[in-house]
Amino acid sequence: MAAVDGFEMCVDVCAVDNLTNRTRSLPRGVTPERFEVVVNLLDMRGRRRLRVRTQVPADDPQVPSLVGLYQGVEAPEREASDLFGVAFCDHPDPTRILLPPDWEGHPLRKDYGIGAIPVQFKAVEGR
Repeated sequence: MAAVDGFEMCVDVCAVDNLTNRTRSLPRGVTPERFEVVVNLLDMRGRRRLRVRTQVPADDPQVPSLVGLYQGVEAPEREASDLFGVAFCDHPDPTRILLPPDWEGHPLRKDYGIGAIPVQFKAVEGR
């Protein structure tokens, strides 16, 4: 696979929910959106790193998949999709990777309800 502008390795792909983050800095002219997809690229020969931050709107949370350029992003894209609900268009396997297929919602979103599992404690005798 050919490197993209010399960046032969995609180190990481992750998503961020900025629902409550009002102080983040963005370059002038970039409109802040609720979600952000962050991609970290590495040029080992040129000894360069590049971080790409893409703003993703809440009403249509989707971005193009990088699997065609960097095959190693298949799992991180599925993880971001599973936990944040950001779809990666043209991903070869968009099924959930961490949660069961019937799971409702995306648990790393800031507005995801906090659940509770009832725990029954048993008394310790002799105290």
